[in-house]
Amino acid sequence: MMPTSLFQRQYLPIAVAVALLPASSMAQTKDVFRMPSMEVIGTEQDAISRQTGAVVIIDREEIERIQPTSTEDVLRRVPGVHTKTEEESAVVSNIGIRGLSASEAKSLILEDGVPVAPGLFIGNDRYYNPRIQRMEGIEVLKGSSSLRYGPSTIGGVINYKTKTPDDGVSVSGRVGSFNTRETTLEAGGRSRSGDAFGGLVATHARSDGFMDKDYEMTDLMFKAGVALSDTQSLGMKFSWYENDANISYRGIFLEDYRAGRTYNPAPDDYYLTDRKAFDVNHEWHLNDRATLRTLAYWSEVTRDYWRYNVDTPASNAAGRWVYTDDLTGNNRSFERFGVETRLSLDHDLFGLINEAEFGLRLMKEESDDRRIRATRAQDRTGINDRHIEDTAESIAGYVQNRVVFTDRFAVTPGLRIESYKQERKVLTQNNESADTTNTEFLPGIGATYQLTPAAQLYGGVYRAFSPASNGVALDGLTDQKLDGERSINYELGVRGASGPMSYEVTGFYMDFKNQVITGNSDPNLSQSNAGKTRHYGLEAALGYELGMGFSIDSNATWVPVSEFKTGENKGNRLPYAPKYLANVGLVHNHGKLTNALNAHYQGEQYGDASNTSEIPANAGGGIWGGKMSSYTVYDLTSQYQINPNLRLQGAVKNLTDKRYITGLRQGIYVGPERSFEVGFNYKF
Repeated sequence: MMPTSLFQRQYLPIAVAVALLPASSMAQTKDVFRMPSMEVIGTEQDAISRQTGAVVIIDREEIERIQPTSTEDVLRRVPGVHTKTEEESAVVSNIGIRGLSASEAKSLILEDGVPVAPGLFIGNDRYYNPRIQRMEGIEVLKGSSSLRYGPSTIGGVINYKTKTPDDGVSVSGRVGSFNTRETTLEAGGRSRSGDAFGGLVATHARSDGFMDKDYEMTDLMFKAGVALSDTQSLGMKFSWYENDANISYRGIFLEDYRAGRTYNPAPDDYYLTDRKAFDVNHEWHLNDRATLRTLAYWSEVTRDYWRYNVDTPASNAAGRWVYTDDLTGNNRSFERFGVETRLSLDHDLFGLINEAEFGLRLMKEESDDRRIRATRAQDRTGINDRHIEDTAESIAGYVQNRVVFTDRFAVTPGLRIESYKQERKVLTQNNESADTTNTEFLPGIGATYQLTPAAQLYGGVYRAFSPASNGVALDGLTDQKLDGERSINYELGVRGASGPMSYEVTGFYMDFKNQVITGNSDPNLSQSNAGKTRHYGLEAALGYELGMGFSIDSNATWVPVSEFKTGENKGNRLPYAPKYLANVGLVHNHGKLTNALNAHYQGEQYGDASNTSEIPANAGGGIWGGKMSSYTVYDLTSQYQINPNLRLQGAVKNLTDKRYITGLRQGIYVGPERSFEVGFNYKF
């Protein structure tokens, strides 16, 4: 995946929405009402050329062509993005950008502009990953343009854009290897005037899963919108998700991996997740130069993780995990309330064209963490021997102003301020508590220059940060006096299109300081800000229309340096940060038939910060590391549009049945073997 034809593709969502409207609705309204939402890049004609950082937009057509099982199926094709797959449906998120470890979240994940990680400040941001079945598109933004979106934008921002069902009903279904069955229903309708709509997207999927990691997932999303007047509109979205997955943090042992075994290493462990969320968007065009957008959101996530304890000596003797009868539930819930408002204002300060944006966000996060020692394994009940409540209240404000000096040159300075308070209470320690506060100032500046009609230069520098979570900032119920983990990011690139070719090349440098490490010169504290890492490299993407229906989409990422600069691992490479990533897709369109062959290459990587070369042969002391070899995976997909209402599709994933390691965590995580699937989409 790369930004091929992005200058054309940015029009696609609008074009599709208009095309699907019935003739009666088109006759009743001149302008089709569009649900207001917080977009990262947008769909305006110049949306990409205004960005001072690297941009990738993935539209619905591209998502459907990939036929993904998860969001990670799509993101691993984006230049600069590395995913660490733990199982094929990606119940949890493992994403690294530009040499940042895929095992540590340093990039902001949004859905329709709303944070989706259960906790930005209280931690535990991997416990929920949105379902690809509800997505209309994906925006990926890196560099100084990401400054205004919030904490943890060191790698960049990923924004999932959900579908907005219009008039009519469509049903999709697919079946495949591992006894996978999936059905999706999209249904919607508009008022006769076209100024109000409602619709839903509902998906149910079941699978025995690769390595018998079975799951049952239900995802429901309802959207509605109304034009309140010629200048104001209102939209709302409610979503509900539930997934019961037979997965754990345990992989298989080395000898079983070498022997090609594919059993579930934790057959009785379960990861049970559900999420409810509600968003409300309001858009008000104050005049032809000012627009106010306001977003209010709420979400609640619960994650019950039931794991059996292991007998380590018996496991070493057996060459696989041997479990005891002791069952523990690490059960956590998260709740978030937030309000964000943005004012876009065009003005003529100093006689120049100026495009200003002012933003304010208020947010509160809460979590409830209970450890249940089960006394009745059959109904998962027992004694709560650890009960922790975490809260975080934050306020953030930003301002940026794009100054257009000429029709070719523009500069965008900006400043974001994040202030937050964290509190931890341990109910099983007589309600003892501690709190801490911190404020971060995050300046940045970027610029664009239209070098030629076919080449635009862009670049910038900005400061980003990632907050220490409650469990670290208040370790031992003591204020560790930690600042946020900070990075100074630099970027310079060129993008453009000429005839059948489109391209983008970006160089980046990240000087990451202030990271949290264990140990402190103050004997009363256990954590300190002393860690430093450095990351730099290049991303390149090229798309070319070959003719006769053939086209190539390709990209490559080279990160020669992603290393620790301080501490006992000084000079070592970060774990889960491969030096090389590459993707090549050959697409052929012939009338109603579209075929694609995609190749994904991932370079070798380490599983731990000490850069251990050998993978442990058994359970050992519970420390897992080692060097994972490079690999290439091929996917073959095909679609046939039988008529305007019916489309058939099929895929062979991991075409050559490559066996490879995706991660090391209490064992070896194995990449999915070759699989087959067929499906359809029918529009009524």
